[in-house]
Amino acid sequence: MSTPTAPKPPEAARRGRRRSTALGLLAWAVGIIFCAPALWMLLTSFHAESDAATNPPSLGAPLTLDGYRVFFGAGGGASPWPPLINSLTASLCSTLLVLLLALPAAYALSIKRVEKWTDVMFFFLSTKMLPVVAGLLPVYLFAKNTGMLDNIWFLVILYTSMNLPIAVWMMQSFLADVPVSIIEAAQVDGARLPTVLARVVAPVAAPGIAATSLICFIFSWNELLFARVLTGVAAQTAPVFLTGVVTSQGLFLAQLCAASVVVSLPVLAAGFAAQDKLVQGLSLGAVK
Repeated sequence: MSTPTAPKPPEAARRGRRRSTALGLLAWAVGIIFCAPALWMLLTSFHAESDAATNPPSLGAPLTLDGYRVFFGAGGGASPWPPLINSLTASLCSTLLVLLLALPAAYALSIKRVEKWTDVMFFFLSTKMLPVVAGLLPVYLFAKNTGMLDNIWFLVILYTSMNLPIAVWMMQSFLADVPVSIIEAAQVDGARLPTVLARVVAPVAAPGIAATSLICFIFSWNELLFARVLTGVAAQTAPVFLTGVVTSQGLFLAQLCAASVVVSLPVLAAGFAAQDKLVQGLSLGAVK
């Protein structure tokens, strides 16, 4: 007795599977293209300077840690630790201040809305329309006259003011999805505003807060123009230190790639640690 054969899938199902396979391959190809520069930078950082400067590049060149040794001062150069610590201090402190200021502001603009809150939101957004270079001279003169040049805490205040508008704008949309009923229930139980923000609003909007904090951290960590002009030695940040790799003697490509990998690691680590919250926060409110 012959076993019955399974019916063949309809043509529409086969076309759907082929389309899904094609889209999957296209997504992989696009992802590889986007990751290729970073992977190439990582590979070049493990090459010697002579191999990194060849044209066309040598993929099979021997690997070495010389670029990282030079970056960390093995050859008698400047130590990268003070700039890295300065960047970490400025980024973390400014991000914490932004969150402390943006959360109550977003609460007032989304849940307990003030009058003409849309005008307030437009004002916050309009502050980001000013070219950064247009505010460079006034900020420099202010720092010079107040004796705040080459001071890391002045960068903390500056980064806080730069990131606060975009943080309020983002968190307003996140807090708008917080159920008002749970806030009213907490207020009925006698909770004051600080308690409501810390124990009710913040846990519910944690994905949005994580996404906002990560973006503010990245903006602060990558900022170069103000740090280049306002700092010297004591408050030098990692991006400013990175520009010192390009000297009048030439471009040391392997050392530059090694330095770029090290400077990029804190941002990558923060993004990896908060990736689940980041995805939830960036997609919050997308589906109603």
